[in-house]
Amino acid sequence: MENSGGIQASLAGRYATALFELARDERQLEAVGTSLNAVRDALRDSSDLQALTTSPLIGRDDTVKAIRATAASMGLDPITSNFLGVLAQNRRLGQLGDVIRAFNLLAARHRGETTAEVKSAHPLNDDQIAALKSNLKTRLGRDVNVDLTVDPAILGGLVVKVGSQMIDDSIRTKLNTLAHAMKG
Repeated sequence: MENSGGIQASLAGRYATALFELARDERQLEAVGTSLNAVRDALRDSSDLQALTTSPLIGRDDTVKAIRATAASMGLDPITSNFLGVLAQNRRLGQLGDVIRAFNLLAARHRGETTAEVKSAHPLNDDQIAALKSNLKTRLGRDVNVDLTVDPAILGGLVVKVGSQMIDDSIRTKLNTLAHAMKG
């Protein structure tokens, strides 16, 4: 499988590629994608899960047991559950967010979609996301999956990255440009 964009160049990319290829071969891409999105949401919402995935103070065996219990309680598919166990065993749970992002990029590419990484200062509602997808589809000529993150540091506006293209319409960038222009 060709992975342009350097996904395989990173540690998270190599794990994501291995998971993607296994899920594709087992015809479980949708189930794994759904489970990973649930894990991503849980990571965002649970400080306990964040601590479990990043703390060096929790031993390997305890981390593996906790991840297996978490996967079971969340009802994750077997491939994702086993994968999380492998990450825990290899002490790579800190890479989980990047692995999920890379997996989603690979899955979207497999479906013929393009993924846009979008940063906004505040969460977008469903209508705003739908309008953004529509505008990007018109501009790019194909379906676009949006990977949305919130970054209050941009102050307002959006930063949209599709492949190597970046559209930075954030207030922070506009203020920096104005300050630079005023310096002469």
